[in-house]
Amino acid sequence: MSFPKLGNLAPAFSLSNQNGDTVSLKDFRNDKHVVLYFYPKALTPGCTTQACGIRDSKKAFDKLDAVVLGVSPDPVKKLQNFIVKKELNFDLLSDEDHAVAEKYGVWGLKKFMGREFMGILRTTFIIGKDGKLKHIMDKVNTKTHHDDVLAILKTL
Repeated sequence: MSFPKLGNLAPAFSLSNQNGDTVSLKDFRNDKHVVLYFYPKALTPGCTTQACGIRDSKKAFDKLDAVVLGVSPDPVKKLQNFIVKKELNFDLLSDEDHAVAEKYGVWGLKKFMGREFMGILRTTFIIGKDGKLKHIMDKVNTKTHHDDVLAILKTL
């Protein structure tokens, strides 16, 4: 699998958020930059660090007209639990059948503790207000992710 091409329209999607409401990429067209980040599993250490960094940087994202959407294969109920426990202030989207992850080329073979399995490859896509893919971060540091994304957004 490969990522969508930079400069092209980002693949469309509609997914349920933590409240069961449908969120679509087209909802933000001509209004907001979209930071679409794929993470493996809610409430795990790395994913929690990454999400809390975004939570704590919400004002900075707002100033740059950017909305952050986290996507994982977790069910809606688990996403709601993640939001409540960590007081997250942005939408998490459920991609249980990993169809959107596959469109974005982030569903693949992973290795963990000597075991191989299919899962989300932690990746972030920055989509411009025009709906086009502006940047792909495939090497994500969960501790600095929010600052790294903000630095890229400032160049758009």
